[in-house]
Amino acid sequence: MDNNQRLLALLDTADQAPGAAQLRQRSYELLGCGPGARAVDVGCGGGLAVAELVRRGVLAIGVDQDERMIAAARLRHPSCEFQVANAAALPFADGSLDAYRADKLLHALDDPAGALAEARRVLAPGGRTVLTGQDWDLLAIATGDTALTRTLVQARADMVPSPQAARSYRNLLLDAGFSEVTVEVHTAVFTEAEMLPLAAGLAQTACDAGAVRQEEADEWISDQRARAAADRFLIAVPLFMAAGRLRGS
Repeated sequence: MDNNQRLLALLDTADQAPGAAQLRQRSYELLGCGPGARAVDVGCGGGLAVAELVRRGVLAIGVDQDERMIAAARLRHPSCEFQVANAAALPFADGSLDAYRADKLLHALDDPAGALAEARRVLAPGGRTVLTGQDWDLLAIATGDTALTRTLVQARADMVPSPQAARSYRNLLLDAGFSEVTVEVHTAVFTEAEMLPLAAGLAQTACDAGAVRQEEADEWISDQRARAAADRFLIAVPLFMAAGRLRGS
């Protein structure tokens, strides 16, 4: 399995997690899109949100800079439209869209503000933007070794281009010229053993980055497995959702 397949599998797991469907529905509500509205989902991954918006009658297009992600989205949702594009250079005319959605995207960008400047360009006056994602410094994990867990979380966050982008959504939207900005925080709670790969990946990534020794990572992973076997496993992830309207309506 290559890195893209792993990422797609991780996105699928997140999409199927408890509460994920409700969170997507909330993002659509905040977009305020009715039938015939023109919308883009930036960083669309496997295209699930695009397909759900299309079923609502929205003229939605998914974009992702990764060609293999777009290929997967087209295969999964052949009746929907997808394009390869960078978040900082979208293939749309000025003021041509009514809504802009970005889920789990801005933290992966070196320049989140640049992406929102592009969102402002493609939106018509009064157009709405909804941003969703986690703050990578804010992970709560049930553990017997608090200090090591802090090290693991910090090491993983340090590998993300903009790990605190989510807590900055409000300021980013205001700086980009959006008004009526709102912020919500929804918490995803995982207690199922099926989410063990998330914990194991956190530890192994930190180990590969040299933040901890392999023996420490292995011991921590073993503890998480034991917790899962005893129904004592828990990871809580705060998810920020911000929305705003482009001034000028």
